[in-house]
Amino acid sequence: MRTYQNFIGGEWVPARSGGIHRTLNPADTREVVAEYPASTAEDALAAVAAAEKAAPGWADATAVARGRILSKASQLLELRKAELAELLTREEGKTLAESTGEVQRAADIFRFYGGLSYTIGGRTIPHDLPGNLLYTTRRPLGVVALITPWNFPVAIPAWKMAPALVAGNAVVIKPAGVAPALTLELARALQDAGLPKGVLNVVLGEGRAVGGAIVTHKAVAALSFTGSYGVGNAIYQQLAQRMARAQMEMGGKNPTLVLADADLDLAATLVARAGFGLTGQACTATSRVIVEKSVVGAFTEKLVAKAKGWKVGNGLTAGVEMGPAISEAQLKGNLDWVKTATGEGAKMLYGGNRLTTGDFAHGWFMEPTVLGSVAPAMRIACEEVFGPVVAILPAENFDDALKIANGVEVGLSASLVTRDFKNALRYAERIEAGVVKVNQISTGLALQAPFGGVKQSSTDSFKEQGTEALDFYTRIKTVYLDYSA
Repeated sequence: MRTYQNFIGGEWVPARSGGIHRTLNPADTREVVAEYPASTAEDALAAVAAAEKAAPGWADATAVARGRILSKASQLLELRKAELAELLTREEGKTLAESTGEVQRAADIFRFYGGLSYTIGGRTIPHDLPGNLLYTTRRPLGVVALITPWNFPVAIPAWKMAPALVAGNAVVIKPAGVAPALTLELARALQDAGLPKGVLNVVLGEGRAVGGAIVTHKAVAALSFTGSYGVGNAIYQQLAQRMARAQMEMGGKNPTLVLADADLDLAATLVARAGFGLTGQACTATSRVIVEKSVVGAFTEKLVAKAKGWKVGNGLTAGVEMGPAISEAQLKGNLDWVKTATGEGAKMLYGGNRLTTGDFAHGWFMEPTVLGSVAPAMRIACEEVFGPVVAILPAENFDDALKIANGVEVGLSASLVTRDFKNALRYAERIEAGVVKVNQISTGLALQAPFGGVKQSSTDSFKEQGTEALDFYTRIKTVYLDYSA
């Protein structure tokens, strides 16, 4: 068992209350993975105070100097990649291959923004008068807060943290309590890379007490959140009261459309990977497949065959393709969704059961699940499940499929499988989603490209990742200079 503490003001400190909590391995709950401080609002206030103190000095450093620290941290993360990937799997449950890729992504994100530091600046604008200079600069906001989820416990903190830091902000981050180890390991890497004290602060604890103290603090100029719509909307309302900057990413109900001309073997492979990979615990996972009626039977047969052959187990075991749910509550929620769907008339085609025998006896495992005869009005077709449950919806044609795809209140990621170039371009133009994939899985993002959703998936204002991420963490200052006299 590992023991962690809060990281506040450049020091590793326990919760002031002395409280602790522990995380368990979701594949084998007999194993305690780590022990953490159970912080209160008092710890959160200390973290914000430390960030306030450090912010001016960090803002005065050059972007290149800040970027060098991120680049060094990237190297340190790569040196420990195998160790950190195993820790991630033990605490969150995903397969070792998935964890290794996620740790590598965090290292790559730090490297990307480290390199981007050489380009951070403003622009010179032609003035209409002689002897005048007109230009812009980018300045940091000051203290920014990050609230991150458990499903990508190193990638999401990294892709929020890196642009915030390289832009010159001091950061307070509260990771999800069920899998916080990798956020603390990011802090350790940055500390070892030379990050000044107080520039990054990590505080662990219950969301209402710790998160509430951070959200309402007058020194917090901006907050980036990834999580559920209910929590994100509540935080957004709190920030709006004092007109603080907000970035909310709040999930999706991502469709993959399979047209009659599609390669059905490819379609089944893509849907299985996007629906069952990561145990379906990704905001961009495919949870509904909208298939033209003429091929729905053939496609369904191929997807069910994929589900039957999908290997479930402890993520540390070679060959395993899907690990457990993160927790008992998450598993129960997944199984309840299956019951709700069949109760509304969906047909169980495969799966839907918890796995409890043999190696599954002490973990939160379930079968990959395929549901057929799903209608657009059913809850399973409209609401996020966040588990390995894929619903198949028949459609008359491309236009009908597109209408079904757009008929929900969220719009994060959307995929299409087709050989028709015209329909691919029509889809990219008309689908209501922030990320569009053609003949690719709905999951997976390029770190150098902007990411964000539309409708209730996001505040639809600032994008994450890529160069666009800097827009959220900086403000533009316009300078007029008259040197004609």
